Amino acid sequence: MREVLDITVLGLSLSSSWGNGHATTYRALLRAAAALGHRVTFLERDVPWYAAQRDLPAPEFCRLEFYHDLPGLRRWSRTIAEADAVIVGSYVPEGVAVGRLVQGTANGVTAFYDIDTPVTLAKLAQGEHDYLSPELIPGYDLYLSFTGGPTLDLLMQQYGSPAARALYCSVDAEAYRPRDIDRRWDLSYLGTYSPDRQPMLERLLLEPARRAPHLRFVVAGPQYPSDIAWPANVERLEHVPPSDHPAFYSASRYTLNVTRADMVKAGFSPSVRLFEAAACGTPVISDSWRGIETVLRPGEIVLAQDTETVLATLCDPSAGRRDRMGRAARSRILSEHTAGHRAAQLVEYLQDARLRSTPTASFRAPELQRELP
Repeated sequence: MREVLDITVLGLSLSSSWGNGHATTYRALLRAAAALGHRVTFLERDVPWYAAQRDLPAPEFCRLEFYHDLPGLRRWSRTIAEADAVIVGSYVPEGVAVGRLVQGTANGVTAFYDIDTPVTLAKLAQGEHDYLSPELIPGYDLYLSFTGGPTLDLLMQQYGSPAARALYCSVDAEAYRPRDIDRRWDLSYLGTYSPDRQPMLERLLLEPARRAPHLRFVVAGPQYPSDIAWPANVERLEHVPPSDHPAFYSASRYTLNVTRADMVKAGFSPSVRLFEAAACGTPVISDSWRGIETVLRPGEIVLAQDTETVLATLCDPSAGRRDRMGRAARSRILSEHTAGHRAAQLVEYLQDARLRSTPTASFRAPELQRELP
C-alpha cells in the first residue's frame, strides 16, 4: 500500500499568478500530488500586491491558508511540526527567518524548493540573503532545484546540502493542450519584464518585427518600462491569466522562450513556459543554453541566437515542418515532463530523505537550535 504523506508548503504564492511564475508551478505540482493521494497544506504570506490579483483564492486540491507576518506564521507551528514533509520555496518574504522557524519546528523532512536556483546562487555569492542564507542550506534535508547538471554538485560540495536534486518545472497536461482557434500571431512571447532578458527579447522578437512589418507579434506580461519603443506590429498584453495560456499559445504560429542570464550561465534550467507551450503543440523558438537538448531535442525546437534565424523560421512557407515540430515537442513533454511526472519525483525524493539515517538536526547551524524568531 502506498504511503500517504502530509505535505506542508510555504511558497511565494499559490493564489495569484500575477507577475510571477511560482503560482503555476505550485498549482500543477500540488494538484498532481493530491491526485496521487497525498494531503497538502499551502501557507502563503498575505501581501497586498497578490491579494489584489488572486485568480485561485480557493484551490480544490489543497488547503490554502494565509499568514500576515512571522508572528502570524506561529499559529501554524503544529501543522509544520506534524507534517511528514515541510517545503519552503524561494522568494518567500523573510525566507531566512521562515526557514529557521521551519527547521526548528518540523519533525518531518524539511526541503528548500528553489524555483530560481541560479539567481539564488548569484545572490549568495554577493552576500544577499533575501530568502536563503548559506547557513540554512545544510539544515534542509533536501534541496529541490529548478536547475540540474553541475549546479547540484555545487550545492552539495560547496554549500553542504545533504541532498540536492533536480525538480524541474512541469505542465498540467489536462489544462495545457492544443486549442482549435485561429492563428492570431506569427510569434508570441509570455513573460514578466526582466532587464537581463530584454536584450535577447530585442534580438529575437523586436528586431524581427521591425524587419518584417507584414508579420504579427505579441509580448505579454507586466512591468515593462514605459520607454520601450514597441514596433507597430507588436501587440502588448499586460497580463494573461493561466486559464488563458493554452489559447494564447494556440493562437501563435511560434512562441519564443527567453532565459534569464544567470540560468543561461548555469544551464539545465528549463522555463515553465517551455513546457506549457510545447504541451499546447505550439513550436518553440528558444535561446540556446547547456542542457536544453535534455528537454527538447533537434526537430522538437528551434534554437536561435540571432535575428536572422528567427526570420528564416517565421518566413518558412512550409506549414508541415512547423506542425511536425509542434507534435514532436508535445509528445516529448507528455512522456517526460508533466506535473504527474514531477509529483512522483517529489514524493520519491521526500521518501528517500525520510529513510536517511542521519538526523537533520546534526546538520543545522547552532543558531537554529536557539529560540525561534
